[in-house]
Amino acid sequence: MADNGFPVEVKVLDARVFDWGIPRYQSEMAAGIDLFACVDDAIEIESQAPAQLISSGIAVHIGVPDAAAMIVPRSGRGHREGLVLGNTVGILDADYTGPLMISVWNRNAPGAPPIVIRPGDRIAQLIFVPILRPELRAVVEFSNASTRGAGGFGSTGHAAASV
Repeated sequence: MADNGFPVEVKVLDARVFDWGIPRYQSEMAAGIDLFACVDDAIEIESQAPAQLISSGIAVHIGVPDAAAMIVPRSGRGHREGLVLGNTVGILDADYTGPLMISVWNRNAPGAPPIVIRPGDRIAQLIFVPILRPELRAVVEFSNASTRGAGGFGSTGHAAASV
């Protein structure tokens, strides 16, 4: 398989990141780089409370037009604890160089215990993805019909009738 790596500059904004280790892949085939919670003290995220922004302690510069990054939840914390992202997915454009902020939300039912986030906890992950930039053309009718057409939500999910 060809090497698809490209250099991404990482600026450390919180010196504790050096103690925890520059964000990195946790295994040879990991898709995401874990991001740390750069908070001063443990914080509690109450169930169903508004999302909170937490610093990752870093900024990145992708710098190539055919790539972007996504901040996504860590699946284990989402499943076991209910910690998800308040905006579902955060998108970092290739030319963005500001701090990476993580919008966290406790999806658990009202009255559930709060989720505790401590300094240095890995709370999200950063995934790099290719970007296609098509030329958009306004049309009155599409040039090629499709078998699905304008079928909306659930239009392809109907099971065939049993015989």
